[in-house]
Amino acid sequence: MTSIFKTVLVALTVLASALNLQAAVNVDRIEPTDWYVGLKNPSLQLMVYGQGIRDAQVTTSYNGVVIDSVVRLDSPNYLLVYLNTSGAQPGTMELNFEQAGSKKKVKYQLKQRDMAGSDRKGFTNADVLYMLMPDRFADGNPKNNQIKGMRKYTCNRSEPSLRHGGDIEGIRQHLDYFNQLGVTALWVSPVLENNSPDEDIYSTYHGYATTNFYQVDPRFGTNQEYRRLTDEAHQHGLKMVMDMIFNHCGSYHPWALDAPSKDWFNQPNYGLQTSYKLTPVMDPYASEVDKRETVEGWFVSTMPDLNQHNPHVMTYLIQNSIWWVETIGIDGIRMDTYPYAYADAMARWMKTLDDEYPNMNVVGETWVTEPPYTAAWQRDSKVARTNSYLPTVMDFSFREKLDSAKHEETDGWWRGYNRIYNSLCYDYLYPNPNSVMAFIENHDTDRFLGNGKDDKVLKQALAMLLTIKRIPQLYYGTEVLMNGTKEVTDGNVRKDFPGGFPGDTHNCFTQEGRNDAENDMFNWLSTVLHWRQNNDVIVKGKMTQFIPYNGIYVIAREFKGKHAVTILNGTSKQHQMKLDRYKEVFGNAMRATDIPTGISINLQAGVINLPPRATLILEF
Repeated sequence: MTSIFKTVLVALTVLASALNLQAAVNVDRIEPTDWYVGLKNPSLQLMVYGQGIRDAQVTTSYNGVVIDSVVRLDSPNYLLVYLNTSGAQPGTMELNFEQAGSKKKVKYQLKQRDMAGSDRKGFTNADVLYMLMPDRFADGNPKNNQIKGMRKYTCNRSEPSLRHGGDIEGIRQHLDYFNQLGVTALWVSPVLENNSPDEDIYSTYHGYATTNFYQVDPRFGTNQEYRRLTDEAHQHGLKMVMDMIFNHCGSYHPWALDAPSKDWFNQPNYGLQTSYKLTPVMDPYASEVDKRETVEGWFVSTMPDLNQHNPHVMTYLIQNSIWWVETIGIDGIRMDTYPYAYADAMARWMKTLDDEYPNMNVVGETWVTEPPYTAAWQRDSKVARTNSYLPTVMDFSFREKLDSAKHEETDGWWRGYNRIYNSLCYDYLYPNPNSVMAFIENHDTDRFLGNGKDDKVLKQALAMLLTIKRIPQLYYGTEVLMNGTKEVTDGNVRKDFPGGFPGDTHNCFTQEGRNDAENDMFNWLSTVLHWRQNNDVIVKGKMTQFIPYNGIYVIAREFKGKHAVTILNGTSKQHQMKLDRYKEVFGNAMRATDIPTGISINLQAGVINLPPRATLILEF
């Protein structure tokens, strides 16, 4: 054999190998990663990822499964397969891919559901939600602080905008603490993978820039650890609320690096920045440019804006939420940046979810501080143009008015606690005021205490929050006087919970570790929270509020002859509260008990002495 012939033979062999490699069927991953049979909607969209997979043919002979359609997108590296699973039983389905003579078999699991959708119970106004950020709450597994293969990042607790190492295991290890405090549900900020480098400050520890919709971020733990947390939370009588984001993903998501189709994103390549103004969505006079900036503009340059008007995008997102409900067993969802997405598409999601899980709850972030706007987003609103099907909305009006009122000492009609009265008086706009979530702070706002420690004002705010007709939400650390503002960085309102991390010398998880002021605040709040649990007066009772008079604000609840009356002296002066003005509430009652202190109050004298900034929660 001549050397020339050998050279040609080798070249032909290499070329043939290259052609075979090029023709091979590449299936890198399929989403959802598995699925559940027995859902009301038997349709299943499979998103297949793989180099050149678009042109593959797909078949299956699994009993009860029919391929309805195959969608070939603009990118050659995605394939959408729509299945009908109406007759399927749990088992391992085999999908057959064929492309240019090459074949590949992929096994796909169809699972049995843990429970029927109607059996899943959501959170209600009987609950108190405790919102926490995993990275800042507790580090239960320091070994996952550094994960090989993740994009460049640093775990450094001295830097407020970097990762600190908190995780799912840290939450699980403190379930008893939540029981001691008296909350009944945990809203955990997003735990899905955010595989972005440190320099992308919008896409690291907080979790709102997803790079994998089906995987927990390894620095938080695993899907299995998330399931374990939920199961053990349920054993502790705690519900789990999952934070989701449909408006955008992270800039390092595979879609952002290789868009499945030209219309997968709104305004590709950061073509438009959102104005952050949400009013155009409801404004009957809104210009097209204003509406477009709201719903099509990117939240930030590193969070590509998903196009929910692409039906394949929305189907993907709807399925993803169902998958997490079934896989992890969550009890509710908090949807981030709700009005930034297309309202009709989100209504489709909510209607689908409501049909499947009629007793589960979803709360949408609707950040406008006027009640008419918020009320229009609630399900069955009489003032909205279309039905959102969203059962719960967030009361940003309450938070904003309370933040303005907390240091005002006047009966001026638009100042002091009149601000709260003037917000709650619009509850007639809500189809269901009991299904409105109120809060005094969260991870996106200044801490209620700012940079101070005024526990008297804080107790007044919490007394209102926990006794009005709302679903209350607390923010982690409030119970131990955590403070901070966003003046320099958001990280200053997302500080580490004291005692949650190795090496902490200050431990607020235990009575012994808390100082006197922290224990006073914790014990006061814990007493009120435990009293509130299963209390029909608060959960079912009618509400009466009195216009603040002489700086005193009174909110009364009543159910079947039982009463709870919250009394707030909104001034720094001592007052005598004359009870004749409040005869319709107190009637002929002789004594009442102040819940936080256990002190018995004599009502026969016709007056109650109120020290400066006094807070009473009377039961009789």
